[in-house]
Amino acid sequence: MNHHQSQRTIEINTRLVTAGAVLTAAGAVVACAGMAIAASAVFAAGRRLVREMDVPPAQQAAMKWRQAKEASRAGMQAWHATSDGQS
Repeated sequence: MNHHQSQRTIEINTRLVTAGAVLTAAGAVVACAGMAIAASAVFAAGRRLVREMDVPPAQQAAMKWRQAKEASRAGMQAWHATSDGQS
């Protein structure tokens, strides 16, 4: 008896694989360019918004921080006054 094993091979069309790789790379380049343009537009709008503000963001943050500290201090004083009055 003669046993022959048949070997199966995969035949890949390398032209199609190459074309797919080239198109994928081109698509990635176009996608990166699109993201860069969109990011540039968003950053420009943000800079324009900050420039047009009456009060700069750093100054606003400082004011809010002072307000929060004053509110915290007032709450602590009220709590101490209440707890002292109940003793």
